[in-house]
Amino acid sequence: MKPNIVLILNDDMGYSDLGCYGGETLTPHLDKLAQGGLRYTQFYNTARCCPSRASLLTGLYPHQADVGHMMGDDDIDGYLGNLSHNAVTIAEALKTGGYKTYMSGKWHVTHHVNDGDQTNWPRQRGFDDFFGFLHGAANYYQPIALMRNNTPLDMADQPKEFFFTDAISDEAVRQLNAHAAEDSGQPFFQYVGYTAPHWPLHAHEEDIAKYKGRFDVGWDQLRKERLERMVDLGLIQADWDLSERDETVPPWEEASDKEWEARRMEVYAAQIDRMDQGIGRILKALEANGQLENTLIVFLADNGGCAEEMNEKSLEQFRGRSATLTTRDGKPVRCGNRPEVVPGPEDTYASYGRSWANVSNTPFRYYKHWVHEGGIATPLIMHWPVGIAARGELRHQAAQLPDIMATFLDVSGTVYPEQYAGRDIQPLEGVAMVPTFGDAPHAREVLYWEHEGNRAVRKGKWKLVSRHPGDWELYDMEAGRTETQNLATEFPEIVAELTLLYGEWAERIKVMPWEELQAIRRERYTKF
Repeated sequence: MKPNIVLILNDDMGYSDLGCYGGETLTPHLDKLAQGGLRYTQFYNTARCCPSRASLLTGLYPHQADVGHMMGDDDIDGYLGNLSHNAVTIAEALKTGGYKTYMSGKWHVTHHVNDGDQTNWPRQRGFDDFFGFLHGAANYYQPIALMRNNTPLDMADQPKEFFFTDAISDEAVRQLNAHAAEDSGQPFFQYVGYTAPHWPLHAHEEDIAKYKGRFDVGWDQLRKERLERMVDLGLIQADWDLSERDETVPPWEEASDKEWEARRMEVYAAQIDRMDQGIGRILKALEANGQLENTLIVFLADNGGCAEEMNEKSLEQFRGRSATLTTRDGKPVRCGNRPEVVPGPEDTYASYGRSWANVSNTPFRYYKHWVHEGGIATPLIMHWPVGIAARGELRHQAAQLPDIMATFLDVSGTVYPEQYAGRDIQPLEGVAMVPTFGDAPHAREVLYWEHEGNRAVRKGKWKLVSRHPGDWELYDMEAGRTETQNLATEFPEIVAELTLLYGEWAERIKVMPWEELQAIRRERYTKF
């Protein structure tokens, strides 16, 4: 019998934020999935929200899916900001295998949001039922461009207690129950795209209260405590160095406004907590419907912790996409990362910033945007009682986003199409991870990344990485995955081999050098 598949993706969460990955946040439902299945320690995203979604949905690299950067249309192959029609989504592919398909949450793979072009909306890309929004970030109390299928929803018609994280969970449960009620015998694929814990820092006071005082010891001590827990859990090796605190972040004892700083992390934790509560409701529905045993559940994040800061101008910058200037009852929204803006309520718009992102990505360096480990390492949980015999085990095989689609096709017995809807489809880049369910090696030999000129390639234990516009750095991932010992000068032959591999890959998938892309954008901007 074909398995049901539930894919859960969350937004802007660091590698070690979940309880089962060493974090302080209470995530009992995700922890239970980990206890009943597998946790992967070396799974990778692509360092940014929409490129990750494009890669995950299509089994291709972001540039092949035409989301080489973000949602702007540069009129250049690979950088159209609109999901390629020479690709199939997981939903489109699985429908050919007899699946019903559902989605609840964030889409963010098209710039066609308000211009009437719906060709790349979820319903047109394989999903039978969709609730969510098309943008990249959301005010949790009143998300802009909320949709059901192809129809915009009016926030005035939503209940007073509306909260987007809850709505995503509730709609996912509705879809599961509706499918069960149909009793069609069809397997289903469901994609749940949470925006939590992406900024703005919005959360319920009862959730925030759970974490009062939990972060008062500050970021330095918390990073050390996480490291110890991660070693105890077997996620990282005891002889790996903890990366240095970000050079722009002061020692905790020198930080000002400590109560406000701790509050930022309390709200961030509450956002993850609320998501986990919703996942609990999804699991309860699967169990009540008799679907849990033969459902492959996959959870991961789209990039590492986000170091982006908010200022007073951010509200206007994001107006019309993720921000509104007033609350639902007409109060002005206060924006910025400053102590007078205490995050959590609807009348605030803030982020947790670089200091806490440094904690979220423990023990790694850098953040969302960059392709050092802090930007691309994600927790990955797989749970499938019928199909995965292991319980509570770790898997250390390295893999990345295109491999998810390949895995779904493998377990469902679905053939990847060479053509779809009369269009030629690019060959699948993913490699199925099914052998790793039994702890066999993963067949993928090389992993690649590029985002905003930040670039990396990994083969075996060696990772070559560059933070734009810097030089190549070389790291031995077995000796120290925290990237604190650059070995580039000691192993020039490895640097040369990996540089050649990266260059061939970049040319094949149409990566444009970041400086060239920026120059084209500047020239275009000056014409208008």
